[in-house]
Amino acid sequence: MAKRSLYQRLRSNPRVRTALFVLGVLLMIAAPLLGPLPGPGFVILFPAGLMLALQNSEWAKRVYVRFKRRHPRYAGWTDRLMRRTSAARRREREALEAADGETPENRRDDN
Repeated sequence: MAKRSLYQRLRSNPRVRTALFVLGVLLMIAAPLLGPLPGPGFVILFPAGLMLALQNSEWAKRVYVRFKRRHPRYAGWTDRLMRRTSAARRREREALEAADGETPENRRDDN
């Protein structure tokens, strides 16, 4: 059996998960404050904070899913900034469907 990394072992502690969630929220709050300054502060801080919050809070995951359903365009931006593999697969699948001329509306099962 493979040994778990230190980060994975620490995340099993509820206090550490809460601290990481709070750190993520603080990074997301700091991102717009540092946005006007020169440099890529917002682009780095906000996705990092969002990732910490989503990894360590079920509540944050539910809120994010609701946000993605209501605002798919903005959710696509955040997925791209966070470099989510599921979002990359979804974009590739949509690109293939667009190249084939197949859209979800005109797709049908030929059973």
